[in-house]
Amino acid sequence: MRTLVTTHFVSLDGVAEAPGGEPGYKHSGWTFDVEPDPAQYELKGREQEEATAFLMGARSYDAFAPIWPTMDYFAGFNAMPKYVVSSTLTDPEWNNTSVVSFDDVARLKDGEGGPILVQGSLQLTQGLLAAGLVDEMRLMVFPVILGSGRRLFPDAAEDKVRLTLVETTTFTNGVQHQVYRPVR
Repeated sequence: MRTLVTTHFVSLDGVAEAPGGEPGYKHSGWTFDVEPDPAQYELKGREQEEATAFLMGARSYDAFAPIWPTMDYFAGFNAMPKYVVSSTLTDPEWNNTSVVSFDDVARLKDGEGGPILVQGSLQLTQGLLAAGLVDEMRLMVFPVILGSGRRLFPDAAEDKVRLTLVETTTFTNGVQHQVYRPVR
């Protein structure tokens, strides 16, 4: 059985939309407001090396597919199998990308192989949590309060999800990396 890991940049008040400068959002690029610590990027690089598949929603695909294939930093993601949960995307152009249904995710987890990584994809992450399919959540929590924007955890969640903190690292810039596992 494969492990499904979600990873997110999150503000202190839980906002996770547009951390990397995606156009059209009020606080786009908010992670750049904090001085970078090279250790953060080393950690993110290790996540990419550990992953054997990349799972994302259609919005994340639309944001990543035009840019990541041209960036050396994302060579690992570009080479690995990628799965997009979507009912609208039919013919993905990013190499090694397949469109799957939400129900297919459990079958992907039941297959052979290493970790499946979800990066971004807020709505997908919320659905995966509600369905009990997330094995680990990795949060890069930035010391900034945005006050508005899409949050990682919805205000109207129907079910409580209990988590256990299994690891935490604080970087020199005040950013915390927190690793949680759902209590089952």
